[in-house]
Amino acid sequence: MADSTGQLVPDQNLTLGVAFDDLFAYIVVMANSENTAEARDVSSGLYGRTFWLAYLANSCLVMANALTFRFAELVNFLGGSESVVGDIVAFGTLVAVALRLTVSHVLDDYGTRRLWPICTISFVAGCAMFASATHLLLLLYVARVLFFVGLTGMFACSMTHIQNHVPADRRTEIIGNLGSSGFVGMILGSNLGDWIRFVTTDRHTQFLVLFGGAGLIGIFYLAIVLVLTHGQEVEPRDGSPIALKLMFRYWPGTVVLAAMTMGMGVTATQTFLTRFATSQHIEGIGLFFTGYAISAFIFRLLVQNWSRTIGRHWMLVRGLFGHAIGHFLLAFVTEGWQLILPSIICGFGHALLFPAVVSLGSGAFPKEYRGAGTAIILGFTDFGSLVCSPLLGRISDRFDFRTMYCVSSGIACLIALAYMSIAFRHRDEEATYSTPPAA
Repeated sequence: MADSTGQLVPDQNLTLGVAFDDLFAYIVVMANSENTAEARDVSSGLYGRTFWLAYLANSCLVMANALTFRFAELVNFLGGSESVVGDIVAFGTLVAVALRLTVSHVLDDYGTRRLWPICTISFVAGCAMFASATHLLLLLYVARVLFFVGLTGMFACSMTHIQNHVPADRRTEIIGNLGSSGFVGMILGSNLGDWIRFVTTDRHTQFLVLFGGAGLIGIFYLAIVLVLTHGQEVEPRDGSPIALKLMFRYWPGTVVLAAMTMGMGVTATQTFLTRFATSQHIEGIGLFFTGYAISAFIFRLLVQNWSRTIGRHWMLVRGLFGHAIGHFLLAFVTEGWQLILPSIICGFGHALLFPAVVSLGSGAFPKEYRGAGTAIILGFTDFGSLVCSPLLGRISDRFDFRTMYCVSSGIACLIALAYMSIAFRHRDEEATYSTPPAA
């Protein structure tokens, strides 16, 4: 049901079940019930209209982003090296991080209704500039800034919007289940990208279709956002502290290390995997990201209650080890079918890491600053990419991609071992165990 402000308040009976009990109840009632009042009661729970519109939007966003996984190939086509790829990615990320740490509070001041479309337009503009690029110029750096600032802002708005519609004790669950939409988008986008490369022989045409297609999906995403946020006006407020002050006032703790490691994992797979596959004469990366997404989707369903059983700290430890093992296996891939096992293990790591990082990080901030808190913790993911993208690029230039993946695996393993001490000493308030489980 909705309160006087229009925000959804979960039915107390619904909070007793797990996520997919609600989901299936919604489907059954909407399909079979002639009592529209009953249908409205069920749909007003966690998994009603708001959730499914957000699910569709997030699927489209990740699908569009997956079409841009060939960015390193674009830079190489225009004459750039792996180091140049790392520098461009780092520059775009630097600007995004700077904006998160200075103006993220405007998300709380003006609401997602105003900020979400602006970020989407920035994303579409960046994709259009990628599609039209013909030379390795400064314009490519500007395009990366517009693209990445828009992308990170869209994710922050999406996560903030959905968290504001659920009770605190189910935030990790809803973040995880909404995040499963990204796996659907990743499967569609990565395989569509491979198909585009297969049917178009001219490389310039390939990049035009890939990045132009991402921009068109972004326009469709914008339409969904306008429908999703219609009528949810927020009274603008002034005087909120800038995000940098909020970060120090409500410091999320060592979870930022896990967030940075997650950013490193995104860079190692979404930016450099295409170049690694090309160097190994592997046709396409769809197999990896399909296995990654299916694995993450399945494990997300299987472990959706872990935040309330073993706790989010131990979810982080397992997720970090998943990334460490997956990257280590990637270092020894020589044929396409060998991508399957690392994709499954990396998917497991992502399934645990993302919801735990966002829930722990944003949960350190009070609800009135939840938007800034979500943007800040996601900003540390970007910061991990900022630090690691030039490092990984130079390692792959000076040595090879195998060495690069061994380094990223080692970093993830060290962070996992370090975070184990946190998991042993601190009990998660969402967990029901009185003592922390063994690793």
